Amino acid sequence: MADATPKEFGNPDNRHWPAAQSWLEWGKSLEAGAELERLTPDLRGHPDVLENRLHLYFDAKRLDACVAIATAIIKLAPKRHIAWLLRSHALHLLNRTPEAYDQLLPVGKKFRKVWLIPFSLACYCARMGRQEECELWFKQAMAINEPMAKCMAIHDPDLKPFWDRWGGTTWKRAK
Repeated sequence: MADATPKEFGNPDNRHWPAAQSWLEWGKSLEAGAELERLTPDLRGHPDVLENRLHLYFDAKRLDACVAIATAIIKLAPKRHIAWLLRSHALHLLNRTPEAYDQLLPVGKKFRKVWLIPFSLACYCARMGRQEECELWFKQAMAINEPMAKCMAIHDPDLKPFWDRWGGTTWKRAK
């Protein structure tokens, strides 16, 4: 999520924008959505506003809307990795895992320091039964952030078959 009020947000938007972000941080989706609706119409399509709306819709499990909003963000601001991730995750949750994989794969090299991208690709490969590729993606995620990748893998149902194969709690360090 964007933290600062973009400089193009004038009155009254410079009040509604931070209020929406605060509500979002506190987990108050209805209040955050109401503040976003109070923004002037020309700013509702701003990438920062769309990103907040994306989080709201994702939390509300409005997955088709997430795909649409994330796609709009990607067109406006392709460097926002969260839009790529959430679009693919929404597709995955909609049981469109091959599409989720295909949509995220092109940015695997673009965002080399974002461990969640190879981790997500590993999960999608696991769901599609592509064991060797799953393991390669998972090792890439571990090379970027081993503690987080391990922690997430323990709790991710998509990786359960591989967790057993990789020895449960005995992990080999990524090379």
